[in-house]
Amino acid sequence: MGNEKATRIQTSILNGIEKKALVWLAKKQPKWVTSNLLTFIGTLGAVVCALGFALANYNLNWMWLSVFGLFVNWYGDSLDGSMARVRHTQRPVYGFFIDHNVDIFTITIMCIGAGASPICRMDIALLVLVAYLAISVHTYIGAILKNEFKLTYGKLGPTEFRVIAAAFTIFLIYFPWQDSRFITQVECFGGGLESLNGIYTIFDWIALGLAFIIFMLLIVSQIKEEKVLSEIDPPKTFDGNIPE
Repeated sequence: MGNEKATRIQTSILNGIEKKALVWLAKKQPKWVTSNLLTFIGTLGAVVCALGFALANYNLNWMWLSVFGLFVNWYGDSLDGSMARVRHTQRPVYGFFIDHNVDIFTITIMCIGAGASPICRMDIALLVLVAYLAISVHTYIGAILKNEFKLTYGKLGPTEFRVIAAAFTIFLIYFPWQDSRFITQVECFGGGLESLNGIYTIFDWIALGLAFIIFMLLIVSQIKEEKVLSEIDPPKTFDGNIPE
């Protein structure tokens, strides 16, 4: 689902292949499968993903469940809007409201799940969440001010980030990241920032890098959009007179 009144800007790496696959899948869905059901399936996938991460505290192979959850989340979240467009059953206002409120829940539950796992610190997982929510707000502002719904930043969109997350999850199931060679003991400013002190795994550094990339994409986009919006809404000259 999405805001059908805004122009969707999607130029991600996998966009061409994904769009064809989603249209094909949408046409194959039985009549009883609705967009709302697919939205629920996508949400369920996020819960499954988080559960797999949490269960990884007992056995890392549970993270295969997280990979499956990411696939289910993509299937439901990406297909719901495509099917509505194929069937001409779009609900622009309701769909936009439900879709993006659900997005907030799903990314939150997945980040909390990652933070509850043995591979990532909770504070770093929540930093990734903040980065995602920040760029989401930026996207929604663009949809309101410019009537453009930007789904891609730096050739990366939600699908690409899911693929990256799944690839790293599989990587960490088999990579000996618990080896002392890949664990870093950090003391920030001589131990003064206790909340940042402690052990950092290789995935912690990867997650920090991901958050940094998202924030950089956000800053670059903000600079570009500021110039565009300044031309659309140029500064006014004050002549010294205040209307009564």
